[in-house]
Amino acid sequence: MRIEKCYFCSGPVYPGHGTMFVRNDCKTFRFCKSKCLKNFKKKRNPRKTRWTKAFRKASGKELTVDNCLEFEKRRNVAVKYQRELWSKTVEAMRKVEGIKRKRQAQFIFNRLKKGKQLEKEEAISEVKKNIHLIKAPHAKPRLWRRRWCRSYKMWKWVMISKSLLGLC
Repeated sequence: MRIEKCYFCSGPVYPGHGTMFVRNDCKTFRFCKSKCLKNFKKKRNPRKTRWTKAFRKASGKELTVDNCLEFEKRRNVAVKYQRELWSKTVEAMRKVEGIKRKRQAQFIFNRLKKGKQLEKEEAISEVKKNIHLIKAPHAKPRLWRRRWCRSYKMWKWVMISKSLLGLC
């Protein structure tokens, strides 16, 4: 059983599912759903259609250059069945899939890290611009101290004036 890839969105097309479009030069195109076929017939570019895998890879949202992706290439040469070879192949496929998942997760994490850094920088610049709204220029400095409150059975922050401490 061979699971084909949709020509437009690169989604899986299982046997007996989807549509096959055959051009006059006998080139075949498989599509997972009618949405993909209609977009193909309208001559839309998958790299410009936002929901396709091609767009995600072209815009840097998905992993494109990795050794794990080499294993997905189609091979047309039939290999004679051997039990040991078959079991080793299946085990290797599981390992490769695990490695691929970890690398994709790391790629996504690294991509999101940049956005968080930008958000932090924007927040800092916003605070620097509007610091006068946060801190009054003539406010007296106050000291806070943590005290145990018996009635609440928890720590409570209490403000202490400088005159009581003898700092003034």
